[in-house]
Formats: sequence, C-alpha cells, structure tokens
Amino acid sequence: MDDERIVSARLMMEDQAAEYSLRPRYLSEYIGQERVKENLKVYIEAAKMRREALDHVLLYGPPGLGKTTLSAIIANELGVNMRTTSGPAIERPGDLAAILSNLQEGDVLFIDEIHRLNRTVEEVLYPAMEDYALDIMIGKGPSARSIRLDLPKFTLVGATTRAGLLSAPLRDRFGVVSRLEYYGIDELAFIVSRSADILGVRLIGEAAHEIAMRSRGTPRIANRLLKRVRDFAQVTGDGVITAELAREALERMQVDPMGLDQIDHKMLRVMIDHFRGGPVGLDTIAATIGEESQTIEDVYEPYLMQIGFLQRTPRGRVVTQTAYRHLGLPVPGGRRDEPEEPVLF
Repeated sequence: MDDERIVSARLMMEDQAAEYSLRPRYLSEYIGQERVKENLKVYIEAAKMRREALDHVLLYGPPGLGKTTLSAIIANELGVNMRTTSGPAIERPGDLAAILSNLQEGDVLFIDEIHRLNRTVEEVLYPAMEDYALDIMIGKGPSARSIRLDLPKFTLVGATTRAGLLSAPLRDRFGVVSRLEYYGIDELAFIVSRSADILGVRLIGEAAHEIAMRSRGTPRIANRLLKRVRDFAQVTGDGVITAELAREALERMQVDPMGLDQIDHKMLRVMIDHFRGGPVGLDTIAATIGEESQTIEDVYEPYLMQIGFLQRTPRGRVVTQTAYRHLGLPVPGGRRDEPEEPVLF
C-alpha cells in the first residue's frame, strides 16, 4: 500500500527518470544537510591533495533524503567513475568479487540498502575494504586453497535506512559515517523552485512554500508533489502554479497542510474513534486498519511521531493533543499533551 501513496518516501518507477534529471551533480549545487556537506567537502579535498582514495563512507537516514544523490556527488567531486549496486542484488561472494575486480583506481562503489547484504558476501567485503584485497578459495575439500588478489584502492559508499541492522564489523570499517536529517521548509521550498526551473514550470508567490510545507521534510516527496501539481496547473489553469492552485491541487490529492494523507488520517481516526486515542497495541491497530504491523512501525509511524502526533508508550500507541487539534476534534479531558504545536521541519 505504501508504494501507492503519493507521500511515500520510497523510490517509485515514476521517480527514477525525473530524479536523475533533477539531481545536483556537485556539492555547491546540493541544498541542505550543511554539516554533512561541509565535512565531506573537507574529506574529499584532503583525499585529492594526498592523491589517495577517500575513506569508505556510510550514509544513513530515512528514505528520500538524498543518499544516492550524495554518493554520485562524491564520485563527481573526486573525478572518478561510480559503480552502483544494492545489497539484495549481490547474492553470492562471486558476484561481489566480479564487481570489485572491475573497479579502477580511486573508483566509487555505491551499495544501496547495504544492511541487506548476505553475511557470506559481507565476509568477502571485510578484506576488500580494509586491505584492498580479495581472498578467493580455489578447489574443494582437502585440496582447497586460498589465494589473495590485490584490488585497486577504491571508496565504498554504503547507504541504509536502518543503520542499526548493520553488523558491528562492517560498520567499524567505514571511516566517514554521516546521518542525513529531514529538511526544513525553507530548504524544501528552494529545492522545489530549483526543480521547477529545470522542468520549465513557473511558480509564483508562495507556491513553492505551499508544496514544501506538505512534503514531510523529504525532497523526493517535494519533487513528486511538484510534478502532480504541474499537471493540475496545465489542465485546470494556464500552466502557472500559484499558491492557491497548489493548495487546491494538494487538497484534491488528499494531502493536508502537514503532509498527512488519507492513510495517516485513517490510522489516527481509528485510534481515536475505536480506542479513545490509546494506549493501543500495534497488532490491534494493524488488525483494525488491515495493514501489517511491520509496515505500520516502519512506514506510517515514524513521520507521525516526528511531528508529535503519535507517541509510543510501554502500554501502546497514544494519539497526542496536537493530533486531536489538527483533526479538528475536541481533546479528551485529563489528556496530558506533549508538544503544544505540530513540528514543522
């Protein structure tokens, strides 16, 4: 169901071509993530001055924040080629060995969803990262022997949305570890304006701000909403996106001013109407709305918790006063509140 949501931060088929054209290519063009960007700038410059490969880089954080974009920027800034793959795609140690042996000196190897690497594959990666070497077994049984092949010095850039699932030995081999945070509204508005220029779309007034406000702190969602609002502007208007048109289009798409869609509303209303706002158990919520517990925990809950609409307690999930007010519902008497206002990034 998450794949069908316009506010899903996960990569969809429709995003792939557009994202490629909208992605910045250098750090100077990259908007937001200032601390990560400034640190990477220093590390890259130092590596170039020493004429060495950059230390291995781990990028982690929620989906849609620019981990893949940043990996391509690292390769561009270093002036090297980038090879892209993903954890689930590398099924056997031989698959990884083939990729590593085809790298050139200084190249960047980008592994998305690196937390999903097979453990046997991961074992092969350790000496490759640490010693730039591959240990390969030749033969079977008593006659089997191990040989070591030297690799060119390369930079592994790993990306993950779940850093906690990385094994300690793998995590410790990354010299640069950076967390990407949700974007602020002003940063997202800048991204929307930049994307509109690339797409040849005209924004006026507070249109970019209106789209940014509903983008859940995520550039991927901001760009997706911009493309859908552009459709409304072309069909129902004169092609120009105003704040009023953007607001009307987003409401027709059922995306409210906090970026909540009908699924978010359904989950909150079920908790309020059926369980008086909680506390209610995760499995109970899942059974009531017809969704898997894991999906609720990994996909729906994080944003609702981030903006202060939902709390996890030892007894279960609880809807906050802030959520009641946002939904236009009376707050139950005696309910203590947490944040007084919804959190805008």
